[in-house]
Amino acid sequence: MPRSRPVNDRSPLIPRLDTACAERVGRYLDTLTKPPGSLGRLESLAVDLAAMTGEDFPRVSPPAAVVFAADHGVAEEGVSAFPQSVTAQMVANFVAGGAAINVFARRIHARLEVVDVGVASELTDPGIVHDKVRPGTGNLAREDAMSHDEAQAAMATGQRAAERAARAGCRCLIVGEMGIANTTASTAMLAALTGEPVAELVGQGTGVAGDALAHKRAVIEAAIASRGADPKDPLDVLTRLGGLEIAAMVGAYLGAAARRLPILVDGFIATVAALTACRLEPSLRPYLIFGHRSHEQGHGRALAALDADPLLDFSLRLGEGSGAALAFPLLEAATAMLSEMATFADAGVANREAR
Repeated sequence: MPRSRPVNDRSPLIPRLDTACAERVGRYLDTLTKPPGSLGRLESLAVDLAAMTGEDFPRVSPPAAVVFAADHGVAEEGVSAFPQSVTAQMVANFVAGGAAINVFARRIHARLEVVDVGVASELTDPGIVHDKVRPGTGNLAREDAMSHDEAQAAMATGQRAAERAARAGCRCLIVGEMGIANTTASTAMLAALTGEPVAELVGQGTGVAGDALAHKRAVIEAAIASRGADPKDPLDVLTRLGGLEIAAMVGAYLGAAARRLPILVDGFIATVAALTACRLEPSLRPYLIFGHRSHEQGHGRALAALDADPLLDFSLRLGEGSGAALAFPLLEAATAMLSEMATFADAGVANREAR
Protein backbone atom coordinates (compact mmCIF):
# COMPACT_ATOMS: atom_id res chain seq x y z
CA MET A 1 0.00 0.00 0.00
CA PRO A 2 1.56 3.38 -1.00
CA ARG A 3 2.15 5.57 2.00
CA SER A 4 2.81 9.22 2.65
CA ARG A 5 6.25 10.73 3.15
CA PRO A 6 7.06 11.09 6.88
CA VAL A 7 7.24 14.49 8.56
CA ASN A 8 10.68 13.62 9.89
CA ASP A 9 12.62 10.49 10.69
CA ARG A 10 10.59 10.02 13.88
CA SER A 11 7.17 10.25 12.26
CA PRO A 12 5.08 7.23 11.29
CA LEU A 13 3.96 6.56 7.73
CA ILE A 14 0.25 6.98 7.07
CA PRO A 15 -1.43 4.61 4.58
CA ARG A 16 -3.62 6.02 1.85
CA LEU A 17 -7.36 5.46 2.19
CA ASP A 18 -8.71 2.26 0.65
CA THR A 19 -10.97 3.86 -1.95
CA ALA A 20 -11.89 0.53 -3.56
CA CYS A 21 -13.21 -0.69 -0.22
CA ALA A 22 -15.14 2.54 0.26
CA GLU A 23 -16.78 2.14 -3.16
CA ARG A 24 -17.81 -1.45 -2.38
CA VAL A 25 -19.35 -0.38 0.91
CA GLY A 26 -21.18 2.49 -0.78
CA ARG A 27 -22.75 0.06 -3.25
CA TYR A 28 -23.58 -2.42 -0.49
CA LEU A 29 -25.39 0.26 1.51
CA ASP A 30 -27.85 0.64 -1.38
CA THR A 31 -28.77 -3.07 -1.13
CA LEU A 32 -29.92 -2.72 2.50
CA THR A 33 -33.61 -2.50 3.36
CA LYS A 34 -33.95 1.29 3.20
CA PRO A 35 -34.21 3.95 0.53
CA PRO A 36 -30.74 4.91 -0.73
CA GLY A 37 -29.16 7.56 1.45
CA SER A 38 -32.03 7.56 3.94
CA LEU A 39 -29.71 7.13 6.94
CA GLY A 40 -27.86 10.28 5.95
CA ARG A 41 -24.53 10.97 7.61
CA LEU A 42 -24.54 7.53 9.20
CA GLU A 43 -24.07 6.07 5.72
CA SER A 44 -21.20 8.41 4.83
CA LEU A 45 -19.65 7.63 8.20
CA ALA A 46 -19.75 3.90 7.40
CA VAL A 47 -18.08 4.54 4.04
CA ASP A 48 -15.41 6.68 5.70
CA LEU A 49 -14.69 3.98 8.28
CA ALA A 50 -14.34 1.40 5.52
CA ALA A 51 -11.85 3.61 3.69
CA MET A 52 -9.82 4.15 6.86
CA THR A 53 -9.70 0.53 7.97
CA GLY A 54 -9.72 -1.21 4.57
CA GLU A 55 -12.54 -3.47 5.84
CA ASP A 56 -15.90 -3.99 4.14
CA PHE A 57 -17.40 -4.47 7.61
CA PRO A 58 -15.28 -2.19 9.80
CA ARG A 59 -15.26 -2.44 13.57
CA VAL A 60 -14.64 0.38 16.05
CA SER A 61 -15.00 -1.54 19.31
CA PRO A 62 -13.30 -1.69 21.64
CA PRO A 63 -12.25 1.96 21.61
CA ALA A 64 -9.22 3.38 23.40
CA ALA A 65 -9.32 6.66 25.30
CA VAL A 66 -5.99 8.27 26.17
CA VAL A 67 -5.77 11.37 28.37
CA PHE A 68 -2.45 13.26 28.23
CA ALA A 69 -1.70 15.50 31.21
CA ALA A 70 0.79 18.36 31.40
CA ASP A 71 1.25 21.75 33.03
CA HIS A 72 1.83 25.16 31.44
CA GLY A 73 4.21 27.83 32.65
CA VAL A 74 1.84 30.52 31.40
CA ALA A 75 -0.47 29.67 34.31
CA GLU A 76 1.83 32.03 36.26
CA GLU A 77 0.15 34.89 34.38
CA GLY A 78 -3.23 34.26 36.01
CA VAL A 79 -4.99 33.15 32.80
CA SER A 80 -7.02 30.36 34.43
CA ALA A 81 -9.75 30.33 37.05
CA PHE A 82 -8.03 27.36 38.71
CA PRO A 83 -4.51 27.00 40.18
CA GLN A 84 -1.91 24.85 38.45
CA SER A 85 -2.14 22.24 41.22
CA VAL A 86 -5.50 21.17 39.79
CA THR A 87 -3.75 19.38 36.92
CA ALA A 88 -2.18 16.83 39.28
CA GLN A 89 -5.37 16.63 41.34
CA MET A 90 -7.41 15.83 38.27
CA VAL A 91 -4.92 13.17 37.20
CA ALA A 92 -5.55 11.51 40.57
CA ASN A 93 -9.28 11.80 39.89
CA PHE A 94 -8.86 10.12 36.50
CA VAL A 95 -6.96 7.26 38.07
CA ALA A 96 -9.62 6.93 40.79
CA GLY A 97 -12.33 6.76 38.13
CA GLY A 98 -14.26 9.85 39.17
CA ALA A 99 -13.99 12.22 36.19
CA ALA A 100 -16.42 12.70 33.33
CA ILE A 101 -14.18 10.81 30.90
CA ASN A 102 -14.15 7.85 33.31
CA VAL A 103 -17.94 7.79 33.40
CA PHE A 104 -18.30 8.03 29.63
CA ALA A 105 -15.45 5.60 28.94
CA ARG A 106 -17.14 2.99 31.11
CA ARG A 107 -20.36 3.39 29.15
CA ILE A 108 -18.61 2.61 25.87
CA HIS A 109 -16.27 -0.03 27.35
CA ALA A 110 -13.19 1.94 26.38
CA ARG A 111 -9.66 1.09 27.40
CA LEU A 112 -8.68 4.25 29.34
CA GLU A 113 -5.08 5.29 29.82
CA VAL A 114 -3.78 8.38 31.66
CA VAL A 115 -0.34 9.57 30.56
CA ASP A 116 1.84 12.05 32.45
CA VAL A 117 3.73 13.78 29.66
CA GLY A 118 4.54 16.96 31.57
CA VAL A 119 2.80 17.47 34.93
CA ALA A 120 4.82 19.90 37.05
CA SER A 121 4.72 17.76 40.19
CA GLU A 122 5.84 14.17 40.66
CA LEU A 123 2.88 11.79 40.47
CA THR A 124 2.86 8.56 42.45
CA ASP A 125 -0.71 7.40 41.90
CA PRO A 126 -0.80 3.80 40.64
CA GLY A 127 -2.19 3.38 37.17
CA ILE A 128 -0.50 6.41 35.57
CA VAL A 129 1.67 5.89 32.51
CA HIS A 130 4.85 7.85 33.27
CA ASP A 131 6.29 9.25 30.04
CA LYS A 132 7.23 12.76 31.16
CA VAL A 133 9.30 14.93 28.85
CA ARG A 134 9.76 17.78 31.34
CA PRO A 135 7.79 19.11 34.36
CA GLY A 136 5.61 21.64 32.56
CA THR A 137 6.36 24.04 29.73
CA GLY A 138 8.09 27.37 29.97
CA ASN A 139 5.95 30.46 30.41
CA LEU A 140 5.17 31.31 26.78
CA ALA A 141 4.58 34.92 27.79
CA ARG A 142 8.29 35.15 28.64
CA GLU A 143 10.07 32.28 26.82
CA ASP A 144 9.46 29.51 24.33
CA ALA A 145 7.20 26.80 25.72
CA MET A 146 9.74 24.07 24.92
CA SER A 147 12.57 23.15 22.61
CA HIS A 148 12.10 21.43 19.25
CA ASP A 149 13.60 18.26 20.69
CA GLU A 150 11.15 18.36 23.61
CA ALA A 151 8.21 18.89 21.26
CA GLN A 152 9.27 15.88 19.21
CA ALA A 153 9.83 13.83 22.37
CA ALA A 154 6.26 14.64 23.48
CA MET A 155 4.98 13.65 20.04
CA ALA A 156 6.82 10.36 20.47
CA THR A 157 5.02 9.90 23.80
CA GLY A 158 1.74 10.18 21.91
CA GLN A 159 2.87 7.75 19.23
CA ARG A 160 3.75 5.19 21.90
CA ALA A 161 0.28 5.57 23.43
CA ALA A 162 -1.35 4.92 20.05
CA GLU A 163 0.88 1.89 19.58
CA ARG A 164 -0.15 0.50 23.00
CA ALA A 165 -3.81 0.96 22.10
CA ALA A 166 -3.36 -0.87 18.81
CA ARG A 167 -1.43 -3.71 20.47
CA ALA A 168 -4.26 -4.06 23.00
CA GLY A 169 -6.70 -4.69 20.14
CA CYS A 170 -8.45 -1.32 20.19
CA ARG A 171 -10.18 -0.33 16.96
CA CYS A 172 -10.66 3.43 17.44
CA LEU A 173 -8.79 6.15 19.31
CA ILE A 174 -10.21 8.95 21.46
CA VAL A 175 -7.60 11.46 22.65
CA GLY A 176 -8.16 13.77 25.61
CA GLU A 177 -6.10 16.19 27.69
CA MET A 178 -5.72 17.81 31.07
CA GLY A 179 -3.61 20.87 31.74
CA ILE A 180 -4.46 24.09 33.53
CA ALA A 181 -3.96 27.04 31.10
CA ASN A 182 -4.01 24.84 28.01
CA THR A 183 -6.76 26.90 26.34
CA THR A 184 -4.33 29.82 26.49
CA ALA A 185 -1.66 27.82 24.67
CA SER A 186 -4.19 26.42 22.20
CA THR A 187 -5.61 29.85 21.40
CA ALA A 188 -2.12 31.22 20.83
CA MET A 189 -1.33 28.32 18.51
CA LEU A 190 -4.59 28.69 16.58
CA ALA A 191 -4.06 32.43 16.10
CA ALA A 192 -0.51 31.82 14.88
CA LEU A 193 -1.52 29.01 12.51
CA THR A 194 -4.55 30.77 11.00
CA GLY A 195 -3.78 34.48 11.31
CA GLU A 196 -7.15 35.02 13.01
CA PRO A 197 -7.36 37.83 15.62
CA VAL A 198 -6.96 36.58 19.19
CA ALA A 199 -10.06 38.53 20.23
CA GLU A 200 -12.17 36.31 17.97
CA LEU A 201 -10.65 33.09 19.31
CA VAL A 202 -10.11 33.48 23.04
CA GLY A 203 -12.74 31.85 25.24
CA GLN A 204 -13.65 31.16 28.85
CA GLY A 205 -11.53 28.03 29.28
CA THR A 206 -11.99 27.06 32.92
CA GLY A 207 -14.46 29.91 33.40
CA VAL A 208 -12.64 33.25 33.15
CA ALA A 209 -14.80 36.24 32.22
CA GLY A 210 -14.85 40.04 32.23
CA ASP A 211 -11.53 41.65 33.13
CA ALA A 212 -9.93 38.21 33.56
CA LEU A 213 -10.84 37.29 29.99
CA ALA A 214 -9.44 40.60 28.71
CA HIS A 215 -6.23 39.86 30.62
CA LYS A 216 -6.04 36.39 29.07
CA ARG A 217 -6.41 37.91 25.61
CA ALA A 218 -3.66 40.46 26.31
CA VAL A 219 -1.29 37.74 27.54
CA ILE A 220 -1.90 35.69 24.39
CA GLU A 221 -1.42 38.64 22.06
CA ALA A 222 1.82 39.64 23.78
CA ALA A 223 3.08 36.06 23.71
CA ILE A 224 2.45 35.68 19.98
CA ALA A 225 4.28 38.93 19.30
CA SER A 226 7.25 38.09 21.49
CA ARG A 227 7.66 34.44 20.49
CA GLY A 228 7.64 35.16 16.74
CA ALA A 229 6.60 31.64 15.72
CA ASP A 230 6.68 30.92 11.99
CA PRO A 231 3.04 30.29 10.91
CA LYS A 232 4.29 28.20 7.98
CA ASP A 233 6.16 25.87 10.35
CA PRO A 234 3.67 24.04 12.59
CA LEU A 235 6.43 22.44 14.66
CA ASP A 236 7.82 25.90 15.40
CA VAL A 237 4.36 27.09 16.48
CA LEU A 238 3.99 24.03 18.71
CA THR A 239 7.45 24.55 20.18
CA ARG A 240 7.12 28.23 20.96
CA LEU A 241 3.45 28.47 21.95
CA GLY A 242 2.16 24.97 22.64
CA GLY A 243 1.96 22.40 25.39
CA LEU A 244 3.45 19.00 26.05
CA GLU A 245 0.02 17.36 26.11
CA ILE A 246 -0.87 19.11 22.84
CA ALA A 247 2.31 17.73 21.27
CA ALA A 248 1.48 14.27 22.60
CA MET A 249 -1.97 14.51 21.01
CA VAL A 250 -0.33 15.39 17.69
CA GLY A 251 1.82 12.28 17.97
CA ALA A 252 -1.11 10.08 18.98
CA TYR A 253 -3.09 11.17 15.92
CA LEU A 254 -0.19 10.39 13.62
CA GLY A 255 0.50 7.07 15.34
CA ALA A 256 -3.12 5.95 15.19
CA ALA A 257 -3.53 6.83 11.51
CA ALA A 258 -0.34 4.90 10.71
CA ARG A 259 -2.15 1.83 12.09
CA ARG A 260 -5.42 2.55 10.23
CA LEU A 261 -7.21 3.37 13.49
CA PRO A 262 -10.09 5.84 13.09
CA ILE A 263 -9.57 8.84 15.36
CA LEU A 264 -12.44 10.57 17.14
CA VAL A 265 -11.39 14.16 17.82
CA ASP A 266 -12.65 15.92 20.96
CA GLY A 267 -13.07 19.67 21.50
CA PHE A 268 -11.11 22.89 21.14
CA ILE A 269 -7.68 21.81 22.37
CA ALA A 270 -7.92 18.45 20.60
CA THR A 271 -8.89 20.20 17.36
CA VAL A 272 -5.98 22.64 17.57
CA ALA A 273 -3.73 19.61 18.02
CA ALA A 274 -5.42 18.02 14.98
CA LEU A 275 -4.86 21.17 12.91
CA THR A 276 -1.20 21.16 13.89
CA ALA A 277 -0.87 17.47 13.02
CA CYS A 278 -2.55 17.97 9.64
CA ARG A 279 -0.28 20.90 8.84
CA LEU A 280 2.66 18.59 9.61
CA GLU A 281 1.19 15.65 7.67
CA PRO A 282 -1.85 16.43 5.44
CA SER A 283 -2.51 12.73 4.77
CA LEU A 284 -3.72 12.47 8.39
CA ARG A 285 -6.90 14.47 7.73
CA PRO A 286 -9.10 11.65 6.29
CA TYR A 287 -8.56 9.58 9.45
CA LEU A 288 -10.10 12.25 11.69
CA ILE A 289 -13.76 12.19 12.73
CA PHE A 290 -14.82 15.23 14.73
CA GLY A 291 -16.94 14.32 17.71
CA HIS A 292 -18.52 17.60 18.71
CA ARG A 293 -18.58 21.39 18.44
CA SER A 294 -17.35 22.89 21.69
CA HIS A 295 -18.79 25.96 23.37
CA GLU A 296 -15.25 27.37 23.47
CA GLN A 297 -15.20 30.44 21.21
CA GLY A 298 -12.28 29.46 18.98
CA HIS A 299 -13.45 25.94 18.25
CA GLY A 300 -15.59 26.93 15.28
CA ARG A 301 -12.58 28.62 13.65
CA ALA A 302 -10.40 25.56 14.29
CA LEU A 303 -13.05 23.29 12.76
CA ALA A 304 -13.37 25.59 9.74
CA ALA A 305 -9.62 25.47 9.20
CA LEU A 306 -9.95 21.69 8.89
CA ASP A 307 -13.19 21.77 6.88
CA ALA A 308 -14.71 19.67 9.66
CA ASP A 309 -18.39 19.06 10.39
CA PRO A 310 -18.69 17.57 13.90
CA LEU A 311 -21.24 14.93 14.85
CA LEU A 312 -22.66 16.62 17.98
CA ASP A 313 -23.25 20.11 19.35
CA PHE A 314 -23.95 19.92 23.08
CA SER A 315 -22.28 23.19 24.20
CA LEU A 316 -19.55 21.23 25.96
CA ARG A 317 -16.22 22.79 27.02
CA LEU A 318 -14.71 20.28 29.43
CA GLY A 319 -12.04 18.48 27.42
CA GLU A 320 -10.65 15.17 28.71
CA GLY A 321 -11.96 13.46 25.55
CA SER A 322 -15.47 13.65 27.01
CA GLY A 323 -17.27 14.95 23.92
CA ALA A 324 -15.59 12.41 21.66
CA ALA A 325 -16.62 9.60 24.01
CA LEU A 326 -20.22 10.82 23.85
CA ALA A 327 -20.08 10.71 20.04
CA PHE A 328 -18.59 7.21 19.87
CA PRO A 329 -21.96 5.36 19.83
CA LEU A 330 -22.65 6.95 16.44
CA LEU A 331 -19.60 5.17 15.03
CA GLU A 332 -20.84 1.91 16.54
CA ALA A 333 -24.26 2.50 14.97
CA ALA A 334 -22.68 3.03 11.55
CA THR A 335 -20.75 -0.24 11.73
CA ALA A 336 -23.75 -2.15 13.13
CA MET A 337 -25.89 -0.88 10.26
CA LEU A 338 -23.47 -2.46 7.81
CA SER A 339 -23.08 -5.78 9.59
CA GLU A 340 -26.59 -6.36 10.89
CA MET A 341 -29.14 -4.85 8.52
CA ALA A 342 -30.73 -7.22 6.03
CA THR A 343 -30.44 -6.73 2.30
CA PHE A 344 -33.55 -6.56 0.14
CA ALA A 345 -32.72 -10.02 -1.20
CA ASP A 346 -32.17 -11.56 2.24
CA ALA A 347 -35.37 -10.11 3.66
CA GLY A 348 -37.52 -10.85 0.63
CA VAL A 349 -38.43 -7.18 0.35
CA ALA A 350 -38.98 -5.65 -3.06
CA ASN A 351 -36.36 -3.09 -3.98
CA ARG A 352 -37.30 0.04 -5.89
CA GLU A 353 -37.99 -0.53 -9.56
CA ALA A 354 -35.30 0.28 -12.09
CA ARG A 355 -36.16 3.33 -14.15
